Amino acid sequence: MKISFLPAKREQRRNRGSGPRPRSRAFSALTIGALLATSLTGVVATGAAHADTASTSPASPQIVPLPVSLAASAGESFTLGSGARIVADDPAAAGVADQLAAVLRPSTGYALPVSQGSAATGDISLVVGDPGVPADEGYKLAVTHSGITITAANGHGLFNGVQTLRQLFPVWIESRTPQPAAWTVPGVQISDYPRYGYRGAMLDIGRHFEPVSVVKTYIDEIAAYKVNTLHLHLSDDQGFRIAINGRPELTDIGSQYSGGTSRASDGTTNADPGGFWTQADYVDVVNYAASRFITVVPEIDSPGHNNSIIMSYASAEAQAYRGGAIYDPSINCSNKKPPVWNLSNAVNYSALCPDSPLTWQITTDIIEQLSALTPGPYFHMGGDEVSTALLPASAYQSFITRESKIVKAQGKIAMGWNEIGEAPFGTDPEMPQGVVQYWGTSPNGSGGDSGRTAVQKGMKIVMSPANKTYLDMKYNSGTPLGTTWACTCDIDVFYNWEPSTLIPARTVGGNTLPAVTDANIIGVEAPLWTETVKNLAQIEFMAFPRLTAIAEIGWSPKAGPDHPDRTTASFKVRDAAQGGRWQARNQNFYATPNVPWGLDLVAGDRSLSDRNTITGALATLAAPGKTLGALTATIEWGDGTSSTGTLSGREATNQTVNGLYTVSGDHTYAGSGVYEAKVTVSSGAATVTAGFTVDATGVPACTTTVTGTHNGPLTVSSGVTCLDGATVNGPVTVRSGAGLYASGSQVRGPLTASGAVDVLLCGTTVSGPATLTGGVRVWLGNGNGDCAPATVKGPVTVTGTTGQVTIDGSTVNGPLVVQNNKVPAAPVVSGNHVGGPLSCTGNSPAPSDGGVSNTVGGPKAGQCATL
Repeated sequence: MKISFLPAKREQRRNRGSGPRPRSRAFSALTIGALLATSLTGVVATGAAHADTASTSPASPQIVPLPVSLAASAGESFTLGSGARIVADDPAAAGVADQLAAVLRPSTGYALPVSQGSAATGDISLVVGDPGVPADEGYKLAVTHSGITITAANGHGLFNGVQTLRQLFPVWIESRTPQPAAWTVPGVQISDYPRYGYRGAMLDIGRHFEPVSVVKTYIDEIAAYKVNTLHLHLSDDQGFRIAINGRPELTDIGSQYSGGTSRASDGTTNADPGGFWTQADYVDVVNYAASRFITVVPEIDSPGHNNSIIMSYASAEAQAYRGGAIYDPSINCSNKKPPVWNLSNAVNYSALCPDSPLTWQITTDIIEQLSALTPGPYFHMGGDEVSTALLPASAYQSFITRESKIVKAQGKIAMGWNEIGEAPFGTDPEMPQGVVQYWGTSPNGSGGDSGRTAVQKGMKIVMSPANKTYLDMKYNSGTPLGTTWACTCDIDVFYNWEPSTLIPARTVGGNTLPAVTDANIIGVEAPLWTETVKNLAQIEFMAFPRLTAIAEIGWSPKAGPDHPDRTTASFKVRDAAQGGRWQARNQNFYATPNVPWGLDLVAGDRSLSDRNTITGALATLAAPGKTLGALTATIEWGDGTSSTGTLSGREATNQTVNGLYTVSGDHTYAGSGVYEAKVTVSSGAATVTAGFTVDATGVPACTTTVTGTHNGPLTVSSGVTCLDGATVNGPVTVRSGAGLYASGSQVRGPLTASGAVDVLLCGTTVSGPATLTGGVRVWLGNGNGDCAPATVKGPVTVTGTTGQVTIDGSTVNGPLVVQNNKVPAAPVVSGNHVGGPLSCTGNSPAPSDGGVSNTVGGPKAGQCATL
């Protein structure tokens, strides 16, 4: 097989604008026929070849939650390269290193092996050691030009540092497919640790069942913002969602439905059926969360919110189940006897009877089994919204007291909504330590007394005021999902509150109830109830961006003079920078107009198999909340021309954010060359630009192919003439605008070209002088092996070239003159054997030998004096 022509495949360039351009590689071992087939394929992306990224976001790091301390290193940055490693110096760091690699590998396309030992220049290093900050979850992160180091006392701290590092990379790092971005991180020194030890998110799978896969995805999404607790609401009136050994009726009957849906018995199809987890499913979720340093808190709500339990034992369905063996109406203290399914959003209608032995048999079984499966310290009893018409206050308090002692017997801390504070915590010595989750909406008045009373009893508090943390509330009247009973509340409401001052002291009848302060608060939590939420996309829509506000309140220092960036305005700018990340990883969210979402753009370098024409997708745009009609795109092609780009992609619906957009364009270049192009996208005053390189030095299709022997002169006046193993017995002349490609051939005479598009000689011998003037591209061999060395048995003159000059590994029996070539990249004059002098003058830029010097029989002069 003869050597022939293949489009240039340029080496990757990670940093544009400095240093010499990489040497092009233009030929490979293919036949002319293969060349022709390749040349007809049109534009091809360069795969991992690198281009440019840009963002309208400010240059400083935009991190959520805000770190305790961040110092930017002026002029310092680090670019992740393909040879980088992730170095873990301790077994505690290995798992976190694997997780970091799993994030970085898909988007970068790099191997990023996880290694032990000492880090080298260019590596990311995870170090277990003293970070000089509170050790439980704190970390230090340092970015210099030579690498990245995260230091923490344990794996959890390293994991938190990794979440910050992700936000230092361009948004495209979150993509699950390779992206042509510059993986550059700004130089910073960060010291960071959390304000509260409990930073939670609650997901209600009782009202609407969700499979394990959805919950795992949600775990990944909340872990990215250093949330460390997942509160799972596993049962409610509408469904019981966890298998309990020895009690199959709880799931056979109790898990059939989801809230807000119909039943087959209603004569309609249940559009959203129920479901349940096996205990293996639950353990899978617990372990998955633990691998992200998230503690699971299980909740089985009681004595109210449990019609699904009551239906499993006291309903007509229970009478028919297993011959009525489990039927026992004594547990039913609800307002319906016998009980019936109520799949609406109603509350305060169900209650377990505290006097029923079956109530306590079921309750004990559930608490014992779930506690055994849950390594975390808490068991959440619920305890909210029990009507006194169903259970008098004394009966309710007695229920919570007895249940709390069962929880204590399992070695867990009893946790519940603020109503459980009515029980004798702090006064009954057999009662466990208790944690109240405050969900009230009127903390200044009597609405805050449950929190104050809990503090009096020595209980700890998790702050979840419904009108500031409930993710199931509508953003505004126009959003289709959610309810409004607590608030209609967008991002400002979720961010603008302070846990330690929300519930002040209050005097009632001469008695002062204490304030709830940081001395009592262990953390914050953002619950997401699912009355109107059915799937992952809707969960994400309701949670983001508001969950990030609660994450920052839980992690970052209290707002004040010592932390001037801990403001709503700063948070919105930093939160806006998350939008492109969410779009890159295909995560839904609500692009609220109250956040100044920016534009992020990435464009990949292009290599053309037909050197003249580029077509199709050129850049990817993240533009949260922007319609296609609100955006304009301009493409500057690098040859002095520009055109309007075409924007396409999926636009938003009332429940989904718009997708990533594509910028496309078409252009034909007049000649061969390497062009620096750029895409600019604008929306109002916001503008973003990304540059990319177009390598238009590929080989077009042959219009004439010569094989065998050609006797006499050969003149190429137009098109492309390819010599494939040919012998030309006479001179060859290439006219302006035409091209000559010779592979494994002989020219027994001089070669003259004037204004030729291309003259490429690979493995070819020319017996006379070669005079090549005013062309676009000249190649005599390529030392990379893509084009075999050429031999010219006479002098060679290359002058006035405008595209590319490569004279590499070839033999010139006479003098070699390279002069007045004005080309985008440095002419390559490398590794040649020149029988006469070597002279280079007037070239811009000056020629380079790429580190391989030339052997010259005469003097070296001018720009080639040292080559």
